[in-house]
Amino acid sequence: MIIDYGHSQSACRETLQAVRQHRYHPVLEAPGSADLTAHVDFEAFADAARRAGAKIFGPATQGEFLRFLGIELRARQLLAQASPEASATIQSGVHRLIDDGEMGTLFKALALADPTLPTPAGFSP
Repeated sequence: MIIDYGHSQSACRETLQAVRQHRYHPVLEAPGSADLTAHVDFEAFADAARRAGAKIFGPATQGEFLRFLGIELRARQLLAQASPEASATIQSGVHRLIDDGEMGTLFKALALADPTLPTPAGFSP
């Protein structure tokens, strides 16, 4: 299982980036002052795994993946007994995780499995 941010399809584009204080930062500006990271090429992972004999599930967006796992149902269950402050935290957290404008499409989930195994939780059959 690979869950990270990246692209569903391979393409020539910038994947290396720097993040400083939760904001994008020029990669070569002030070396050592920012975290360097790279976007995962999910298509390349899937192709390599498929060639090695694995069955591929996804990539699914984080929003899709968490919805298939039941995040909205779980949030409703938690909200039923939550204080107003906790309710706001739950709603904000769910929104951040699954909304297309937040982390919902930036992050992806990809499962690589033995071909005899069933569809893993979080992926459409």
